Amino acid sequence: MGKQNEVVRHMPALPHRDVAAAIATVRASNAAEAVKLAFEFLVLTAARWGEARWARWTEMDTSDRVWTIPAVRMKANREHRVPLCRRAGEVLDAAQALGDNPGPLVFPDGDGEPLDEKVLRRLLERHKVPAVPHGFRSSFRDWAAEETEHRREVIEAALAHLGNKVEAAYARSDLFERRRTLMDDWVDYIEGTDLSPQNERDTESPEPAAP
Repeated sequence: MGKQNEVVRHMPALPHRDVAAAIATVRASNAAEAVKLAFEFLVLTAARWGEARWARWTEMDTSDRVWTIPAVRMKANREHRVPLCRRAGEVLDAAQALGDNPGPLVFPDGDGEPLDEKVLRRLLERHKVPAVPHGFRSSFRDWAAEETEHRREVIEAALAHLGNKVEAAYARSDLFERRRTLMDDWVDYIEGTDLSPQNERDTESPEPAAP
């Protein structure tokens, strides 16, 4: 039959203006605290779910606000440094304060094991948030492109996208400090948008039409 065209299927994602409401919805849910914190950390860092659910305390430098993900857990098999915004640091503090299962993982389940791979997807479905965990990377990407003046290579570096082999070969810098500014802008944007849970927003009475 010859070579077939590959169909690209996009992950369900929210418009970036709705990300804050999704965070508020999860915060207001009856999910385990570790799950709530893991979700917010995922959104704030624009990380992949596999990177976040396996995050270890030894990877966190809370004084310099850096999360260093080892190459073995990265899609591109290259170590990746993530600048942690103020709120991400607060999430780590909250996770540490739980203290239910002291161990290597930042967001363990009740038995000290990594959170289930599907726990966030099920939580979002249950609360009618029309997105999957990976989709919040798309929300971040759209916000950065549409609402900021950050350079494309800084945005792509924040997502750990190396580009093609030629681009990767010449990428001598990970643009870390520029990415820190980008991630600080991201949390400022989230905190500046509507933080009411999605179900409250959906039930709000519409404003009366102008006469």
